[in-house]
Amino acid sequence: MSEQLEVKELEQVVVRFSGDSGDGMQLAGSIFSTVSATVGNGISTFPDYPADIRAPQGSLTGVSGYQVHIGTGRVYTPGDLCDVLVAMNAAALKTQYRYSKPQATIIIDTDSFGPNDLKKAEFNSDDYLLEMGIDPDRVIACPITKMVKDCLADSGMDNKAVLKCRNMFALGLVCWLFNRELSLVDDFLRDKFKKKPIIAENNIKVVHAGYDYGHNVHASVPATYRIESKHKVPGRYMDITGNKATAYGLMAAAERAGLKLFLGSYPITPATDILHELSKHKSMGVMTVQCEDEISGCASAVGAAFAGALAATSTSGPGICLKSEAINLAVIDELPLVVIDVQRGGPSTGLPTKSEQTDLLQALYGRNGESPMPVIAATSPTNCFDAAYMAAKIALEHLTPVILLTDAFIANGSSAWLLPKMEELPEIHPHYVTEEQKYKYTPYQRDPETSVRYWAIPGQEGYQHILGGLEKDGKTGAISTNPENHNEMVVERYAKVQKIPVPDLVVEGDKDDADLLIVGFGSTYGHLYSAMTELQGQGYKVALAQFQYINPLPRNAKDVLLKYKKVVVAEQNLGQFRAYLRIRVYGFKPYKFNQVKGQPFVVSELVNAFKEIINS
Repeated sequence: MSEQLEVKELEQVVVRFSGDSGDGMQLAGSIFSTVSATVGNGISTFPDYPADIRAPQGSLTGVSGYQVHIGTGRVYTPGDLCDVLVAMNAAALKTQYRYSKPQATIIIDTDSFGPNDLKKAEFNSDDYLLEMGIDPDRVIACPITKMVKDCLADSGMDNKAVLKCRNMFALGLVCWLFNRELSLVDDFLRDKFKKKPIIAENNIKVVHAGYDYGHNVHASVPATYRIESKHKVPGRYMDITGNKATAYGLMAAAERAGLKLFLGSYPITPATDILHELSKHKSMGVMTVQCEDEISGCASAVGAAFAGALAATSTSGPGICLKSEAINLAVIDELPLVVIDVQRGGPSTGLPTKSEQTDLLQALYGRNGESPMPVIAATSPTNCFDAAYMAAKIALEHLTPVILLTDAFIANGSSAWLLPKMEELPEIHPHYVTEEQKYKYTPYQRDPETSVRYWAIPGQEGYQHILGGLEKDGKTGAISTNPENHNEMVVERYAKVQKIPVPDLVVEGDKDDADLLIVGFGSTYGHLYSAMTELQGQGYKVALAQFQYINPLPRNAKDVLLKYKKVVVAEQNLGQFRAYLRIRVYGFKPYKFNQVKGQPFVVSELVNAFKEIINS
């Protein structure tokens, strides 16, 4: 029996799984993050994969990564650099080593570092560790491929199927390193492969083999580690991605409003998982249609909204371009529609699997005519649930299409989510017609306080009406080209959006005496919050205001933005939000921090940039 290693307690750790796109790194990372969330750890994940359908095996362009940040409490980012790097082949080590800390532990499959593998990865010598300046004492070098083949020699699986299990060996080794309970991994695999139990059991066997290898050999490490959860709120938790949380938020809103949920969509990276998830829930009255293109996806949703459903359509930036005409129809018809834009790198096809915040101005202004729409930006994978729920609530209560901005980072990333109770969610009251309006109803009668028209569902006796893309008379509902009427309708549609009540902007940190206010919107929250706390730890007075409601702006936004001597707007574009705020808030002249790399912010870079502003 091997000697028992010391178990050290850690506050947090970052693990990055990497290998060929076909090596199952996303699955291995997903299982590890799920197990961590289940035991109460805070997690934040970052799947980083190429756009190639299938790059040549062993090539530098085909490497797929999955980074997991685990902590004893809440975790805000996937981490700048990893403490443990799993590199399943030479190309993975070559491309992913830059994401590891100098003292990181590196796990490699030595069977994938042969002469041909090194050549594909463009190494210049056989001593790849020396070439990259890696200390061999930090490397757990094990023949994973050979051991997996030995483990499954009697399984009856062919060689290709056996090799697909290599990721599970690496997962088992990482679970040993961090003292993870393998029964949770077993349960996950049996559930995932419940229709293929033999596949499940073979994968479980390999996971245990990886765990046992670490336990018996000690894999050249001085200790194993444990990350204990602290201050866990009682309740049921799950590891959830932003796309799945968005789908759940829409379902919860439909349930709370007593409506059917309809999604008209067309597959597009990175939004397709919303369609996939909702298609699983027909038993909850969810209707999904995979349409022939983006235009019909949105147009079908507009029709569903007219028919009385909670209607939604999901896409990314290129799809928003195509949907713009149908979205504008919902604007002039004043129908409740949730438009989900999972932003990705552009322009054109751009970087389909990477993340940016470059669709903001398109969401605000990317339609012909005066076409105001509420815009909400989700701040984290779990917040996608709340943002989708509130987008639906606003759409139904104010009879307007709403754009929900997420992006590839939070849509594919995941966090530990405490499942809410339905009765604790805000009530949703669609703005339906009243009994008093029966036989006197016209479609653009409005609530005098909110400017919201009344929603009549086709088939209701006494509420017959016609909607369409031509301007209508505000009183009769008939087609009208009257200039005064058009002016009035334009003003009313704008006023309706601006009257929507949204929560006040929250300032965190040194809100009373900050030397610098950091401003951001949407998915950058975790990185900006982490930069703020790091600066505070260095003795700086810093505050953070993260916008979730973009249009209308919170009522206190102007007061907050003009309160501080120095303000910096940080965003993953070339300054779209900064420009928008300067339009809306007279006299606002902030500093700026802009990056458009297709990757999340790096906290250390933010800290250095913000210190320069403070000290300038």
